[in-house]
Amino acid sequence: MKQELANAIKHWDYIAPLVKYPKNKKEFDELVLELDELLIIVGNNEKNHLMGLVDILSNIISAYEKEHFPVNTKGIDALKYLMEAHNLHQADLSEIGSQGVISEILRGKRDLNLRQIKLLAKRFNLNPITFID
Repeated sequence: MKQELANAIKHWDYIAPLVKYPKNKKEFDELVLELDELLIIVGNNEKNHLMGLVDILSNIISAYEKEHFPVNTKGIDALKYLMEAHNLHQADLSEIGSQGVISEILRGKRDLNLRQIKLLAKRFNLNPITFID
């Protein structure tokens, strides 16, 4: 048995509650809070060893939302709405990238990265999950 698998088995009782699919809204809300805490720990370091866990939790949250809160919007749609509501232009979002990068994001040619998601969440005082597809 590989050491990685042996370590996962040894620590599974600690890991399993974090990576299981929520059974109800309460468990979902707890998972969102755990992701928020994890994003604070990870900070802007996209190479942090915990990014795999961020991805796993984000995927679980996204799947739950699609099943229980069906909305035909994406993170980009939320950004477009917020830009319109706050009368913002691409140049007003220079903290997340150049106008070329922002244009590609708004056209769906490029995804938001973790750093950009965190900056947008902070700017608009929203949960980062708002911008995660």
